[in-house]
Amino acid sequence: MSAEPAGAWRTQDGELLACREKLRVLHENEQELLSVMQDAYEDAVLMGVDEVLARARIAGLAAQLKSPRR
Repeated sequence: MSAEPAGAWRTQDGELLACREKLRVLHENEQELLSVMQDAYEDAVLMGVDEVLARARIAGLAAQLKSPRR
């Protein structure tokens, strides 16, 4: 059994996503999100917010995402 590639994405059926264009878009989205989250985190910390709390608040935002399939 081979190891799963780093950064792999799976479909709803559990299959590895193989479409290069979809993978490119997902990677770009991840990079954009990371950049925005990093900026927000740094702003909070530089304004004196506890680092653990800042990370928790940012992580909590992901928990609020709503599926477009509903």
